[in-house]
Amino acid sequence: MLTITLGLAAASASAQSPSVEAIEVSSRPIASFRNAAIGEPVGSLIFEGGLEVTSAHPDFGGISGLAFIDATRFVMVTDQGRFLSGALELADGAPAGLSNVEIDIVRNSSGNPLPNKFSSDSEAIEVVIRNNQPAAVRVGFENLSRIADFNLSDGRPSGPAREIAIPQWLTDLRTNESIESVCIAPPASPIAGSTLIIAEGHQHVSGQWAATLLGNRDRGNLGLAVAPGVNPTDCAFLPDGDLLVLERGLAFLAFSIQIRLIPAAEIRPGATMVGEVILSGSGSAVDNFEGLGVRTLPDGQTRVTIVSDNNFNSFQRTLLLEFSFPD
Repeated sequence: MLTITLGLAAASASAQSPSVEAIEVSSRPIASFRNAAIGEPVGSLIFEGGLEVTSAHPDFGGISGLAFIDATRFVMVTDQGRFLSGALELADGAPAGLSNVEIDIVRNSSGNPLPNKFSSDSEAIEVVIRNNQPAAVRVGFENLSRIADFNLSDGRPSGPAREIAIPQWLTDLRTNESIESVCIAPPASPIAGSTLIIAEGHQHVSGQWAATLLGNRDRGNLGLAVAPGVNPTDCAFLPDGDLLVLERGLAFLAFSIQIRLIPAAEIRPGATMVGEVILSGSGSAVDNFEGLGVRTLPDGQTRVTIVSDNNFNSFQRTLLLEFSFPD
């Protein structure tokens, strides 16, 4: 099958961070998902195409979080403490490749590289909007559980971490099943501007994954109803304030996924988020999907993008799949 390699340019990279590197990423198109061709329905969504992406750079892989700055530019984090930034290009409406990809080191509050795996396990990323402009990225870490903001300049995250206060129960988890999902409610949401954090494997109440809201008016714990065989790995708000939650399962060395749509009214302190499954999958079309992002294209179409964490294993893949909502 055709492999697309897009040229990369990073003329101003060195001005942003001394450790940033431009890297080459190759992409192989994915033309079907669960027997659905591009443009055909799958679950409650429309499959818009996908990519299998590879790079010779030793730090490329382990992608655990995804967010979009605008209709094209993305930011990602890896579970070995790296930022990835660039653009997701389309051809005839389908993902065609990643361009202008750069990789950089995630740093601590002193501006130094994170010292070990326990402290550098970045699992979630979200774009912070201030005055209607992307101003920073907010990153969630597991193991040494914490939330931190980083500068965002010209589409590139950089600089020292600025830690955000979180509830003590989250700080105390100190496991790889703690902070996995971080997203910020949009202006249309009843909890606009609030940060939602969902734990991957911790329950305060039986049958509910523990979650919390950080906001001025909307602050407190809530829960995500447990679905059989899967754990939450990322979240993203839709422009209308509804929430998408990506969930992943592993059984008999095979991965499964689902995406749940949570109505905006269910997202409040003290609530249990249930929602409905709008996409599911398993088998060869699925890998270890951990990142979920939402973007709005220039024509107004909302795209839902998921990306997988290959764990830096040769037998796993970095897959990127895109979906849209029916008209």
